[in-house]
This record gives sequence, structure tokens and C-alpha cells, in this order.
Amino acid sequence: MILLKNATVVNSDAMFQSDVLIDGGDIVRMARDIDEPYAQIVDCDGKLVFPGFIDMHCHLREPGQTHKEDIESGSAAALAGGYTAVCCMPNTVPPIDNAAAVCYVRSRSEECGNAEVYPIGCITRGQGGKELCEFGKMKRAGAIAVSDDGLPVNDGAVMLNALKYAKTFGLTLISHSEDKSISGAGVVNEGENATAAGLRGIPRAAESAAIARDVFLADEADASIHIAHVSTSDSIDVIRAAKARGVKVTCETCPHYFSATDDEILSYNTNAKINPPLRSQSDVDAIVAGIADGTIDVIATDHAPHHLDEKNKEFDYAPFGTVGLETAFSVAYTYLVLTDAIKLTDLSRLMSGAPAEILGIKGGRIEEGARADIAIVDPDAEWTVDAQKFKSRGKNSVFDGWHLKGKITDVIIKGEKISV
Repeated sequence: MILLKNATVVNSDAMFQSDVLIDGGDIVRMARDIDEPYAQIVDCDGKLVFPGFIDMHCHLREPGQTHKEDIESGSAAALAGGYTAVCCMPNTVPPIDNAAAVCYVRSRSEECGNAEVYPIGCITRGQGGKELCEFGKMKRAGAIAVSDDGLPVNDGAVMLNALKYAKTFGLTLISHSEDKSISGAGVVNEGENATAAGLRGIPRAAESAAIARDVFLADEADASIHIAHVSTSDSIDVIRAAKARGVKVTCETCPHYFSATDDEILSYNTNAKINPPLRSQSDVDAIVAGIADGTIDVIATDHAPHHLDEKNKEFDYAPFGTVGLETAFSVAYTYLVLTDAIKLTDLSRLMSGAPAEILGIKGGRIEEGARADIAIVDPDAEWTVDAQKFKSRGKNSVFDGWHLKGKITDVIIKGEKISV
């Protein structure tokens, strides 16, 4: 039994003072001045108490690429970042495109006992973009969404059928919206910095044009679609307009898209090589505005760990991706809350409430009867990111060396308190 005293609870719709009594993995009572002599007391005076964060989009690399990350190290990194649940993308080796692979991820999650890991199954077999996977079997095995993340579904007819099929089984379809014929061999955002660095650019239209296609297909199918890692102002405009006309579209962005620009590439830092790429300041401003006005529903990490030797190459040959599980909250708190772009309750919705609602999973709220998945934050803590201290095997952080505010101090998952 655990008793959180003097807690400032931050839900999606309200922030209030309360004690929180936890027993048997659940929140059993919330009130002021609870007295429970047999409980372990956790003094939360001066702390913020959030529902455990839920990451809709991360890469744990298992099976097949465990030199980068595995489910044990990735789920431990998630806890360190305040995440009590994460959803792992299926672009592993081999891909998670069948029920047996989904079962493997679920069993590994239970075996590791860190943050809960929800598998996302592939849309198409082998991510080949042609033949749909067996969504129903994957869902029964434990998949909570489908995606070919890392690759787009280029064939519009296949995507349309996938949307209809996902709707039939009540699965969230998460789209990696990218027109590969436009992005081509680009490695950074097309613009002045790409030219200055002598690197091939990726036009912003590679993302926004693909998103436009996908939301029209979702409208045609009368199905829900979730757009991954939105990074441009044009993309925000497309999604905002689609929502206004009633399309069932939700979307996410990532901390690096509202805090960093493509200035990072001028030093040839391969940790800043990300897909979609870091954009211009005007895009960053548009992402922040999209978060503030509700166009963007979720902050996800797109945690993409790589081995040091893989990132320590010429820019053209290094893989795309940055890790993010252990820095996401602090980046969001520093660059969104402390700048008055959003409120703490908004951050709770973006990192916990909305992901739970979109995916239809438990969590996202601190209330009596809910499972005790909680992140405790010291809002006054200041720290400098040192990627070498990450619990993740991946040290490839674009935020390495950044000074941030707000730090996760403890996580309670299924009623067990873990200091981080």
C-alpha cells in the first residue's frame, strides 16, 4: 500500500491537490488528509503527479536488432522517462506481421516487468506494401494498432483497403505518410542549411502531400487514421482542414519537431539525422501552434535507438533516428509549458490522456478505481542531458548536452514505486 501525500494531480481536464492511496495496483481513494498508518508514505509536496505517460510510437528493435535496443532496455528507458506504457513499431527483423510475433513481444514485456509494451502489427506482410496482414489474428494476439512505420504504404488502393480492414477490427491505423518519389535520397530538410552543408534535401511536400492523400482515403473509407511524426506547417494545415470537415484523423508530433531546427545539421551531427527531418523555425512555430490549438493530439517520441558505430559515419550513410524516451517530458515541459504555449493539463492530455483514448487502452487518468500508473515530477529540477547515462542502449540523442527543466523522480506502475 502506497500513500502519495500533498500531491498536485495533473489530469487532462483538471489540476488539483489530493492525497492518493494505492492498494493492490489500483487507486482506491483520493481525498485531502488521508490517514493510513500501514501505507508507505511518499511526500509529493512541490511535485507534480501525472498519469503515467503513454508513448504511441517507439522502436524497441526486438526481434533482430538487439545490438541497438531490446524490449528490456527500451522498457527500462521508458520508465526512466515517466512512461508506464509504450507502443513498439513493427519494423523489426523480421517484421511483426503475424500473431506469433505479436505474442512474442507481449511475453517479453511481461518477462521484463518494466513499462508495459503494446505491440503494433504491420499493415502489409513484410512491410512490402502489397498484401495486407491478418489484422484480426494480430489483434487477438495483443496488437493495439497497425502501421508500416519506417515505410509508407505507397499503393493507394492497398491503403484504402487497410483502412476499411482496420475499421472492421477496431484497430488504430498509424500512417507513416511520406511520398518516397519526392523524398528520394534526401537526408535533411530541403533549404538553405541543406545547401550550406552540401547535403541532399527532402522537400516538405514529401510529407504534406502524402498526408493529404491519406486523410482523403480515410474520409472515403469513413475510417479513423492516425498520422505519425508530423513536422511541417503544411501538414498542420492539411490536418486542421480535414478535422474541420469531419475526417476522423488524429496526429502526433515529437519533441524534436517543436524544439530543434535544421540548424543542428550544420555541425554534421548525425544524431540530428531524423526522418522526417528537422525543419525550419517557421515549421517549429507551426508545430507549437498546432499543439496549442488542438490540431496535434499527441506527443510521441519516435524513439529510434542505433548503435554508436552506426551513427558514427558520414552523414549520408548514418541511419535516421534519435532516441527520446528519457528526455520527452523535460523537452515538452521546457519548450511548451514554461514558454506558456500550453498548460500542464494540456501536457497531461498530449502525453497520457489522448494516447489512451485513441488506442483504447487503460491509463491516461488519475482517479479512484484506475490502475496506479503514475509519473511523479520535480518541476523545479534543472539538468543537462548526458546520453551516456541513459538506460537505453541507444545514446544517439539530438538533445545530448541540452539544459532542460523538469525531471521525473519516481514512477508507480501497477502499484509498485520505482525511483528513477
